[in-house]
Amino acid sequence: MTLTETVIGGGATRVIALHGWFGSSNGWGMLPELIDPDVFTWAFPDYRGYGSRRDEAGEYTIQEIAADTVALADRLGWDRFAVVGHSMGGSAAQRVFADVPDRVSALVGISPVPASGVPFDEQSWGLFDGAAQNDDNRFAIIDYTTGNRQSKYWIDKMVAYSVAVSTREAFGAYLPSWANYDFSAELPTPSIPVKAIVGQFDPALGEDTIKATWAEQLPGCEVDVMTNAGHYAMFESPVALMTSIEKTLGASIHAA
Repeated sequence: MTLTETVIGGGATRVIALHGWFGSSNGWGMLPELIDPDVFTWAFPDYRGYGSRRDEAGEYTIQEIAADTVALADRLGWDRFAVVGHSMGGSAAQRVFADVPDRVSALVGISPVPASGVPFDEQSWGLFDGAAQNDDNRFAIIDYTTGNRQSKYWIDKMVAYSVAVSTREAFGAYLPSWANYDFSAELPTPSIPVKAIVGQFDPALGEDTIKATWAEQLPGCEVDVMTNAGHYAMFESPVALMTSIEKTLGASIHAA
């Protein structure tokens, strides 16, 4: 197993950032540029089948992402760390919390998939399932989840990026794992800061959905709505997003 990651900063507050279905370790928009290196150390890993691990075989599951994340923390010598997860990575972040709750100092989801999965109707499943091989499906998904508001040029770039940084096999295999996997009954009751950050214009994993899932399954979870953003706040409203994340990470320092 290859464990490669991008590490930014040298501060005492340690964070592991788990990317989304369309992302990778360097697919976080402006967010890495906004890290305060004197306060935080962020690690951005790739999943098997993505980025620097694009050619690495795996089972391509949420459980595997979580296990690899804990192995990364071990290799970095991090006994305690916060976990930030975007979209599919939000499910994996919760799996890490379920697996090693005593090691997680804060949990932040950005447009996060719930631990109970995502129910699809037949038409929506066909759209998402077809995205592994059909790039037009990827375009339609990004356009829809950003509220049909963003430029065709940007969406085209997002699609091209996702095709370049992940294998079609891995991309397709992760879908049933994050969509159909329900481990909500395994979530511990948090004694750490927990936040779910959602985009105002995300019709898939927006405020109502997250309040019915994250906020119910993780008592004490704060829900923060990013105005002028859909599913990709790290591109659509990065400064506001990092400010919201830092408030929760700062609360973890005071809670420690």
